[in-house]
Amino acid sequence: MARFCTLFSGSSGNCTYIGGAAGGILIDAGSNAKQIRLALETAGIPLDSIKAIFVTHEHTDHISGLRVFAAREKTAVYCSAGTLSALEDSNAWTGNVNAGVIDYGGIETAGMLITPFYTAHDCRQSNGYVIKTADGRRIAVATDLGHVGGEVRGALRGCDLVMLESNHDVGMLRNGGYPYHLKRRIMSSTGHLSNEACAAELPELVRSGTTRIVLAHLSRENNHPDLALQESRYTLQQSGMTEDIDYIIRVAPRTSPDKMMVL
Repeated sequence: MARFCTLFSGSSGNCTYIGGAAGGILIDAGSNAKQIRLALETAGIPLDSIKAIFVTHEHTDHISGLRVFAAREKTAVYCSAGTLSALEDSNAWTGNVNAGVIDYGGIETAGMLITPFYTAHDCRQSNGYVIKTADGRRIAVATDLGHVGGEVRGALRGCDLVMLESNHDVGMLRNGGYPYHLKRRIMSSTGHLSNEACAAELPELVRSGTTRIVLAHLSRENNHPDLALQESRYTLQQSGMTEDIDYIIRVAPRTSPDKMMVL
């Protein structure tokens, strides 16, 4: 059976566990190494079961614990060539970490095939990931994207579980205290996905076979879990879909592990 658990998800840190009988992986390591180890323990995930870390991009909330955790636990790290160069340029890397570039053919580890796909974000070369487990389940992680393009849609379609960014409520962001340049960045095509934009993608995903939806990377200042859920539930309901029959939906907690999902 495949297992999925967000350990952190938000602007202060991001880290997600996906695993099975042969071990597991982390997507990002955006909290300090001590907090990641504690989160794994809280979620009942053995530390030595983590075979690799797959990095989406170089922003701090996705890599702040990467160097220390990977070095101490001797965990392999994979990311795009652009992300690796950005890590090296920012001194967020050390030579004693086993790092590799993942191409679009994917990498097999922990009994799973991990395949990247391009995401539109304001960084060097960001990726989302599709994970195919040993029992044929497909799980997708797609956060930090200003819009959902054709490559992203193609990657997510048919996945059993999709973790998709629902970062901000547009009204809260526009009327909030962020400076104009930051609001503009977030709402740009290489910024972050709004609740409305996220919700618009969900009916087609459910039609394609997605039964579990995790709304992720919610802004602390410009969103609320109830708002994100309300937008997604309403859109799915308007499309004739019934919660707990056609799909299960939840919001990833920002600063603590969620309950383990078993597929």
